[in-house]
Amino acid sequence: MAIVEVKVPQLSESVAEATLLQWKKKAGEAVAVDEILIEIETDKVVLEVPAPSAGVLAEIVVADGATVTADQVIAKIDTEGKASAAAPAATAKAAAPAPAAASAAAPATGGSRSDVAMPAAAKMMADNKLATGSVAGTGRDGRVTKGDVIGALAGGATAKVAAPVPAPAAARAPLAQVAAPVGGADLGDRPEQRVPMSRLRARVAERLLQSQSTNAILTTFNEVNMAPVMEMRKRFQDKFEKEHGVKIGFMSFFVKAAVHALKKYPVINASVDGNDIVYHGYFDIGIAVGSPRGLVVPILRNADQMSFADIEKKIAEYGAKARDGKLGLEELTGGTFSISNGGVFGSMLSTPIINPPQSAILGVHATKDRAVVENGQIVIRPMNYLAMSYDHRIIDGREAVLGLVAMKEALEDPARLLFDI
Repeated sequence: MAIVEVKVPQLSESVAEATLLQWKKKAGEAVAVDEILIEIETDKVVLEVPAPSAGVLAEIVVADGATVTADQVIAKIDTEGKASAAAPAATAKAAAPAPAAASAAAPATGGSRSDVAMPAAAKMMADNKLATGSVAGTGRDGRVTKGDVIGALAGGATAKVAAPVPAPAAARAPLAQVAAPVGGADLGDRPEQRVPMSRLRARVAERLLQSQSTNAILTTFNEVNMAPVMEMRKRFQDKFEKEHGVKIGFMSFFVKAAVHALKKYPVINASVDGNDIVYHGYFDIGIAVGSPRGLVVPILRNADQMSFADIEKKIAEYGAKARDGKLGLEELTGGTFSISNGGVFGSMLSTPIINPPQSAILGVHATKDRAVVENGQIVIRPMNYLAMSYDHRIIDGREAVLGLVAMKEALEDPARLLFDI
């Protein structure tokens, strides 16, 4: 027997530990070299762990949901073994699922509950209208994993649990470790569920609080007539798509307008380091993207050197990677200025929070037809409200307001971007 260990890959210097998500193979099953065995979630990215050798997965050392560190052994592969007809009923630290009814009725012990679902599993249960406690968990402390939900759905669980029969109050376990109200009121029609934050969500929460507590955040607003940009897009859309294989969107215009303003007012592109102001001679623009795992901000490196087509292609690539959880750490690191587009969700106005260590962020919103006054006449124009939050410690109101005005002027007269005026 020749055993090869499967280890946690190297994590970045700022990441001390990670969480195992779900094993894609069971002990006793055959694996091919470089086949993905499991995904590992850090507070920044999701890493895939491939099989280092072909063979049979002899042992799963660490189960789903466990916390691990770099180079930790999580499984073992027998390179000379043969796959068994059926994988063992129980792998190391991963017990076979118990009947759903037992899981739903069993009380929590040791500060954990058997019906608590991992974030991805909880979302899938909600999407398929699976009741809390209806799926048996095989993860750490009996937590429900995504694989458990998939198995339940394959077995027809949806039809069985869409309308669960309420259990007697005395037999029902309190949901989410919340004690029953005095008087024994039935909580059956007021369910709660407690799920742990993903590492990414916890990290985002930490950074937002850090931003609020360390920056002197102020927001300035302006409105933009988007008619010139819309007219230009309409005029060149077909030729642009045929030439570059991608549609031209609004975001490339916002990126170009932002770079245009940052060149005029370099302090908006700067950051604070102790008592120093660091002026960046490059323009790395972060694009806030919502993903199933939470908010991520991939970076457009050297955006000032990118064409409209380059920007659109890169944003499309980042969007696809964010949906699939494939963004790499290098794609999320750095950035000198960020853009958050709440308009894609219908937001009319918001005050974005600075992404540290940056000193400013642009909030873009939905473009709507509104009544405005031009030359003393009321006319209808497609208007967009821009909001730029900035760190008032180093950016004065003058630079912030003029910087946002420069973005407005570039968008209302896109030819300025060609001549850099």
